[in-house]
Amino acid sequence: MKEFMMIFIGADYTDLGLSPEELQNRMGKWFSWNDKMEKAGILRGGNALTPAIRRVVGANRTVTDLTSAEVKEIVGGYYIVETTDFDAVQKIAEDFPDYDLGGTVEIREIMVFDR
Repeated sequence: MKEFMMIFIGADYTDLGLSPEELQNRMGKWFSWNDKMEKAGILRGGNALTPAIRRVVGANRTVTDLTSAEVKEIVGGYYIVETTDFDAVQKIAEDFPDYDLGGTVEIREIMVFDR
């Protein structure tokens, strides 16, 4: 088995103008998807991320604070799952709750280093 990270990219919910009811419904979809992965025994962790972004770049370590309004897409969160291969993760990602909002799931295999 291998570990993979599913990185969730899309617009910030507050920028989309969703009503409180729409936000509640959306969160219900996320909780259901999370529960499905937990019951399958493949979920290893994950979290949502705030829309605030601080970038530190280059040798001079230039610091820039950004908000979701200043970037086209934000990384809104991630899950780490354990399964056999990319195809299995892609199958899991079929239930991603935000495809209807133009969201993206980026799948990356976690690299393991021998010590």
